[in-house]
Amino acid sequence: MSLAMTRDEREAFLADVHVGVISIDEAGRGPLSAPIWYGYEAGGEVWIVTGKNSRKGKLLAQAERFSLVAQQEDMPYKYVSVEGPITSQSDVTDDEATRTLAHRYLGKELGDQYVEGTPREGNILVRVRPERWLTVDYGKMALG
Repeated sequence: MSLAMTRDEREAFLADVHVGVISIDEAGRGPLSAPIWYGYEAGGEVWIVTGKNSRKGKLLAQAERFSLVAQQEDMPYKYVSVEGPITSQSDVTDDEATRTLAHRYLGKELGDQYVEGTPREGNILVRVRPERWLTVDYGKMALG
């Protein structure tokens, strides 16, 4: 029996709220891997907001691709990993993208408080088109 998720399962899992781990190539070192909030709707692109001058932001400015993994840490363990080309990078000029992520991860009230306490300048919105998927759902394993 395969532990791989179907297309619908993997897209639904990735669209659920999970803290992702982004990995970006870094010359002369292993890739930078760091936790990050992300947005995704089934069939669409994965997107993130990060500081332009952060280590992630500087590496993304030079990168052509990145990968992201999201996991379920409670049993049954599951994960979805996506990798693909960066399709766009743009300066964040308003609070919409940041607010969307803050509401997704913190709820409306705490999300609004987060946005009000976060610098509004110097962030970038980066999108990647998932090309390669790797998935495992240990809930599909027959135990016993």
